[in-house]
Formats: sequence, C-alpha cells, structure tokens
Amino acid sequence: MAKPAIQSGRLFGLIGYPLSHSFSKKYFSEKFEQEGITDCRYELFPLAAIDELPALLAAYPELCGLNVTIPYKEQVIPFLGTQHSLVKAIGACNCIRISAGQLQGFNTDAIGFQRSLQEKLLPDHRQALVFGTGGAAKAVCYVLRQLNIDYQLVSRRKMYDQLSYEEVTEKLLETHTLLINTTPLGMYPNITEAPPLPYEALTSHHYLYDLVYNPEQTLFLQKGVAAGARTKNGMDMLVIQAEESWKIWNS
Repeated sequence: MAKPAIQSGRLFGLIGYPLSHSFSKKYFSEKFEQEGITDCRYELFPLAAIDELPALLAAYPELCGLNVTIPYKEQVIPFLGTQHSLVKAIGACNCIRISAGQLQGFNTDAIGFQRSLQEKLLPDHRQALVFGTGGAAKAVCYVLRQLNIDYQLVSRRKMYDQLSYEEVTEKLLETHTLLINTTPLGMYPNITEAPPLPYEALTSHHYLYDLVYNPEQTLFLQKGVAAGARTKNGMDMLVIQAEESWKIWNS
C-alpha cells in the first residue's frame, strides 16, 4: 500500500475491495469544496484483506473516520473497540469514528435505506424479496422488520433461511411485489448482469429498488421500467448515509 506524505488536517476515507466503483471520494471532496471545509480530505483505501486495517491505521495517524463497503461490513466488526446498538442489532458496520486510537462502529446504511425506500413505497408493498446476504442486506432486512414488511432472502444457493434464484417463480412474484437488490450484479463495469429472475412476471404493482447507483439505471431497474414498475437506485441512500457519517464524525 503506497502511502503519501502525512498532511495537516483531518483525514477520512473508505475501505473495501475493489473501490473502482466508489462515489464516496468524489462526494466528500465536492462537499468539502462547496462548504469551504479546508482542513479535511477524503481518500480511498482499497484493502485486499481486512487484516490490512491495523497497518492502515498505523500509517495514517491523522485518520478520524472511515466508511466501510463491500466486502468488509461484517468482517470489520472484530476490529471495533465499541459498537453502536444498531451495529449489534444488524450485524454490520459501514461507518467508523476514530477517537484516541479507538474504533467506534456505527451503521448509517439503515437510515439511508429507510428514508430512500419510503419515497416510493406503497401500502400494498407488504412482501419483499431481498437479493444477496451480505452486510448491506442485513441493514435492508433490519429496516424491513421495522416497517413490518415480510421478506425472503434470495441467494445463489438454497439454505434453510434463504431461497435460490431458481425458486423465484412467476407465482412468487405475484405476492412479493417489493424487490431489493443488495448484490453487486449490474454494477459498472458489469452492466449486462442482473439477478436471474422471471422478469416477464413484473407489473406496474412492483417496486424494484437497487442499492447499486453506478450505472444510474442497472439492467435490473431497466426491466422494472419496461414493466411499468416503480424503480429507485441507491444514490439517495448513499447521500443520506454519507451525511449521517459526517454527523457522527463531527459529534
């Protein structure tokens, strides 16, 4: 990991792997410029393994906060000194405040997803299919429980608590009208990918939400639009969770 010279001011950043898809550095750099915040900067820290985190912290003593993305939202938890109650409830952390060398874990994905989802949510969206089982999916499922929305996890392999994609039938889509993609399927540069579903069963009653925000309209969302369904990508969620992270870092 190449290390630039330490600069004055506060440093924030994003850990994950890979980070070529990340919007965070652009977002925070523009925020700092637009709001005249001259003593802060935001960098990307791609870690090939979460075990590289202690070395990163030692190399950058000016680090005050980190965002956490795929695939480390769950793997980072053992490195935390303290966990906010939401991290304990969800089992995933996407925001870290660093204070006196101590890592304090938070989850801002949940509030970001809830506020974003509810913009287009209808009263009859009472049953959901959640594609993926990672850290982001855990935050999504937590929110669905808070909203009293029944959900079923879907992944590549069938397990006792999750369906396989092959089990998502047209009949299942008749009752489960809220479809949420938490996987990287369709994320740039793999824009021709999408969860393997019987998309011909989609109707205007469905709501497709994709946590992917690059490209703006994934193949998953395009198929929803073609069926007249409600669709939303993860950009609002990203902005909300980023601003919530900023509040935590400055509290």
